[in-house]
Amino acid sequence: MADFEAVVRDRINGDRDCTQQALAQMDLRRRINLLVGEWKAAGGVDVLPDVRGRMRLRS
Repeated sequence: MADFEAVVRDRINGDRDCTQQALAQMDLRRRINLLVGEWKAAGGVDVLPDVRGRMRLRS
């Protein structure tokens, strides 16, 4: 998703049309939200694990 954000930011800074890239970014966010919703419905915990938390568990 960071790639989409960088492309949109670059196109905006260059005063170019970023409609397609912004729509793709919104679609990706929508899909991620759906996946998180499915995860929670399947019994996932309230807080998603992050990289720092996973690294603490390994040590």
